[in-house]
Amino acid sequence: MTKLPGRDKLSLRNRRPPTAFTLLSFLFAACSWATAQAPQPSPAPAPSSSSQDAKQDDQKQDQKDDRKQDAEQDPKDQAAKPAAGNPDATQHTPANEQGKVEGTSNDRLFYTLPNFLTLQNGHQLPPMPVKDKFKAVAVGNFDMVEFPWWGVLAAIQQADNVEPAYRQGWLAYAKRYGTTMADSSIENFMVGAVFSSMLHQDPRFYQSDKGGFWRRTGYALSRMVITFSDHGHTQFNYSEVIGSATAAAISTYSYHPRSTYISTPSNPHMFIASDRTLTNALSTWGTQLSLDALTIEIKEFWPDVHRAMQKRHNKNAGPTPAPATTTN
Repeated sequence: MTKLPGRDKLSLRNRRPPTAFTLLSFLFAACSWATAQAPQPSPAPAPSSSSQDAKQDDQKQDQKDDRKQDAEQDPKDQAAKPAAGNPDATQHTPANEQGKVEGTSNDRLFYTLPNFLTLQNGHQLPPMPVKDKFKAVAVGNFDMVEFPWWGVLAAIQQADNVEPAYRQGWLAYAKRYGTTMADSSIENFMVGAVFSSMLHQDPRFYQSDKGGFWRRTGYALSRMVITFSDHGHTQFNYSEVIGSATAAAISTYSYHPRSTYISTPSNPHMFIASDRTLTNALSTWGTQLSLDALTIEIKEFWPDVHRAMQKRHNKNAGPTPAPATTTN
């Protein structure tokens, strides 16, 4: 399966879910709007029989010329040339470019957040070795963008006074930063590397790009419970469900605050209940699954946003001027 930063997942584990849901919902709404604004290609008029014959003759002649040129080219240049008649081969996007780990992409959500385990047009890829699964998760999880991202999330938690046992101040911010980083990293590795390796499941997300908005929304949502095995068979997504549950349990029962007393101006002996409860672990697990679902929806529609932004950029840039020619 997939995820954003780290194992390619938006790591927004928060004891106050509305903040995370608001941010992710805004990003999903932006992706949905861009998809709706994308122009639909109009059907081309049917050509006449005479024009079809002439076009076929021209295509045959062009193919002969291409084969002749290919025979004169260096083999390395021929390998780099996209296959004729394959539209996917000529559509170069970060999501179908080779990433740092074999079998991954070089994509980033909104040109920033690592999205390396999301693939476009990536069907029937060879299975990822165990070491590559761990390496791919590590590359995304410890990407340089992740560290300020965790800082932003910790600042939001500090402003909302999430886990009040930490109190306020720089020391409290450091604790929230550390727990945010740990929560993200543990969940990323559990789902994208540990359980996907143990259960021989593919941690990558294969973006659909087929059908209408609701069909693609349903497809992306189904990836929460459906994934591929390393051999390409459809399976229940145990890696996502069990991996996120394990991460929630480790996080809740290991380093999050126990019950304590804190002093406030209005109450010098305020009791703060422990976070280490089964109810909190289940709540954290459910919140994480919900955030993962929103994350996958964003990943499904991000290519549409990317194409719309690229098209607008090309339109604003205008036509490329022709190179100057000199005459002797």
